[in-house]
Amino acid sequence: MSNKPEKVTLDDMVFENRNKEYGAYYLRKNYKSYINRALLIGGSIFLLLFGGAYTYQNYILPNLPKDNLTEVEIDLSKIQEAPPEELPDLPPPPPPPPVEPPPEVAQIKFLPPEPKKDEEVVIEEPPPPAEKIEKAVISNKTVKGVEVVDAFIPPPPPEEVKIVAIEKPKEEEIFTAVEQNPEFPGGTSEMYKYLGQNIKYPAAAQRANVSGRVFVKFVVEKDGSIGKVEVLKGIGFGCDEEAIRVIKSMPKWNPGRQNGKNVRVFYNMPVVYKLD
Repeated sequence: MSNKPEKVTLDDMVFENRNKEYGAYYLRKNYKSYINRALLIGGSIFLLLFGGAYTYQNYILPNLPKDNLTEVEIDLSKIQEAPPEELPDLPPPPPPPPVEPPPEVAQIKFLPPEPKKDEEVVIEEPPPPAEKIEKAVISNKTVKGVEVVDAFIPPPPPEEVKIVAIEKPKEEEIFTAVEQNPEFPGGTSEMYKYLGQNIKYPAAAQRANVSGRVFVKFVVEKDGSIGKVEVLKGIGFGCDEEAIRVIKSMPKWNPGRQNGKNVRVFYNMPVVYKLD
């Protein structure tokens, strides 16, 4: 019986008291042999390819017979370019259509008078009558043509365009204190009764055990409707949004009054959340 101690490896220590039949122990135990085998196969394939290419290039290719090989020299400078293709003769384009000149406008010779002495005045041509001047253009010569209606009536001056600034409607004042405050139909007790019947405790606030007051500010319009709702101080967890929703769904209030007229009034309201 040999007293030589059994060689204990790191894998034996790692997999001590573990299932060695699972596969991981076998892979780790034979990992080194797999690596050596892969290196040997890969190196053999590389040497085979490299050695084959080297042998063909230096020993086989120079010894091939050259009887069937013919060297041909090509002088590129002697290559002539192909003549350009001759395009067929195209017919000339047709002449443009004749443009008729506009009709000649009738003109009357009527030069402004020049001051001269009596002996130098020579009446060459009497001035044209007024009815001809009305239907012709004044010029330095007389030309027959199309008569012009109202040739001497100048066009009317363009009308002056006035730019009118459009004023934006001013937003009516919102009061914070008035002679008669707005009121929920039925009074404050009915208002809190409406809140208790319509408000829903958010599930997130229930899970987080959140309670408290949400202070809301809104506007009671002149017709009693609710507008411009905002949270002044909230508690989160969906309670703020639920308070805004319920207040917007309220019926019309009795509007506030100032100097005998309905006016817009700010109104502050606390919405209480309390867990039983």
